[in-house]
Parts: sequence; structure tokens; C-alpha cells
Amino acid sequence: MNSPADRLVDLLDLEQIELNIFRGRSPQESLQRVFGGQVAGQALVAAGRTTEGERPVHSLHAYFLRPGRPGVPIVYQVERVRDGRSFTTRRVTAVQQGRTIFNLTASFHQPEEGAFEHQLPPRITAPDPESLPTVAQEITEHLGELPEQLERMARRQPFDIRYVDRLRWTPEEVKDAEPRSAVWMRAVGPLGDDPLVHTCALTYASDMTLLDAVRIPVEPLWGPRGFDMASLDHAMWFHRPFRADEWFLYDQESPIATGGRGLARGRIYDIEGRLLVSVVQEGLFRPYGERHMDGRPSTGS
Repeated sequence: MNSPADRLVDLLDLEQIELNIFRGRSPQESLQRVFGGQVAGQALVAAGRTTEGERPVHSLHAYFLRPGRPGVPIVYQVERVRDGRSFTTRRVTAVQQGRTIFNLTASFHQPEEGAFEHQLPPRITAPDPESLPTVAQEITEHLGELPEQLERMARRQPFDIRYVDRLRWTPEEVKDAEPRSAVWMRAVGPLGDDPLVHTCALTYASDMTLLDAVRIPVEPLWGPRGFDMASLDHAMWFHRPFRADEWFLYDQESPIATGGRGLARGRIYDIEGRLLVSVVQEGLFRPYGERHMDGRPSTGS
């Protein structure tokens, strides 16, 4: 059986069905809607497949418009907006069953020598990732065993996630907590040597824990959840080359939550403290049972 890392690489390997048109698989899973990181990662693959390989992506801006249905293929239509001397711009529309569910604009830049460089130091000094327990180990420690559904999810999980701060399980533990979170992450196996695959894999991972920071002052991250979460938009800036199968620190914070929406910011560092990627995302938060903007019943993220 293929490893979760192999399945992730396969998920990001789109089928080209026409010039500028690609089709991606959407696995049939127990989730009620397609994971947003999957759609963002696949859309970025589609954009990258239409550019010259020596121009890596430096930024993307995306909107999640409708929930995607698991098990149903997604078609990615690429518009070649611009091919300049230094920059390439692509716009991608993701369509499922005749409806647009997502769109993305990505910009690619020919690497060049900068006039200067600077970087603020990381906000936190995190312990070595290997010294921290996995999420499955923390859940097992708390519950005595890993529930069957979570065990199945853990076996399929393409990323190893280690929370820098131990998981909070009770309302008392989240009381007065700051809206911040940090995790170490890396793919659970090798992803090959294609830089685009690593960029798209990290794009996939960037949507996995970012909205945790919004919830931290309100409810425990694990256990019964009182809110439905949905990603609304997502932006990323890629500063340096990286490998998504090596440890990276994802430092996350939420400067504000109001009006049913929460904003989260993330900074991704390598193990040496070099800033690799900056991320910003806004999410929708509603009590379970309410309805989405398009009239669909609320579904868990």
C-alpha cells in the first residue's frame, strides 16, 4: 500500500485533459466537504504546469466560494494572464459539477539578486520537534486509546504534526488563552525533488491548523466542537526555497475575530529559524445548525 506521502504526491499529480485544463481527484472521505488545502494545492499545480519551470511561485491569493463534494473530480481551468520578462501570472478557476467552487491567482517570479535582505527573528523558540508527542500520542494519553475514526484518519494523514503547546481539553484550559498556536510539521515521507510538488504540498498543509488560532480563546482544539469553520480566503507569500518533507515551524496567531469571521496569520520557518512562507487566512465561524451563505446546511470543516 502506498504511504500517505505517496498518496499526497499522487493527489497533486493532475490529469491534463486539454490545453490549460486539468482534472484533479477528490478522494471519497468521511468529510462532508473537500478539504480546502487540497483544492488550493491542486489549483497551484495547474497554474505551475503552464509556466516555465525556472520561475517558482512567489505569491497566491485565493477564495473558497462553495464547498466541494468528496469523491467528485474537480476541473481546473487556467487563464494565462501574463508572461513578462520577470513575472508570470496565472488565474485558476476550480469547477465541480458545473459550479465554480474556488478561484486562485498566482504569481511566479524569476529568481534574482536582491538589493538587500532582512528578517525579523521568530516570535518563539520552539523545542526540537522530535521531543514533542504526535497528535495521536496526545489523544491516546488523554483518552487511554485512539478512537477508531481518528486512528483511520491518522493512518491517512500526509503530515506529521507536533503542537508546541500541549493540546487543551477543557474550557478551563482555554480561559484567558491568547489566540496563538504553533506546530511543527513535515510530510510523513519523501516527496521527491520537484520544487513545485513541495510548494503545493506546503500549500495543502497551510490550511490544516491555521484557524486553530482563532478558536483557542473560545474552546478546546480537540473534543466536541461548538462551531462550524469554513475557510473564506487564503493568501501566501513564498520567500525562500524549502522542502515540505523536512521539519518546518508554523507559528500562527489571530489578531481579531468579529462579525462571524476570524482572521489568522501564519509564519513558516525552517528548523534554523529562516522565514520561508507568510500566510493569511480568514475563516467563517458559526454555531452548528446555521446555514452557509449559499443556503447549504452547515458542515464541519
